[in-house]
Amino acid sequence: MNEYQIKGNWNTIKGKVKEQWGELTDDELDQIDGKSDQLIGAIQKRYGKSVEEARKEVKEWRSSRGY
Repeated sequence: MNEYQIKGNWNTIKGKVKEQWGELTDDELDQIDGKSDQLIGAIQKRYGKSVEEARKEVKEWRSSRGY
């Protein structure tokens, strides 16, 4: 699934994101709106991770979910 498909299906996908990264708020998820760079930044900020760590987590999560 590419960025445009993720953005188009964001309302469905964001529930799964919330399951994975439960500390992200609904407001953050609404602002992210399916953009990977925004998701990486929010994970980095909320969980105190490096950009590389957050990027790796998102990549692995997307691969495991087929996104």
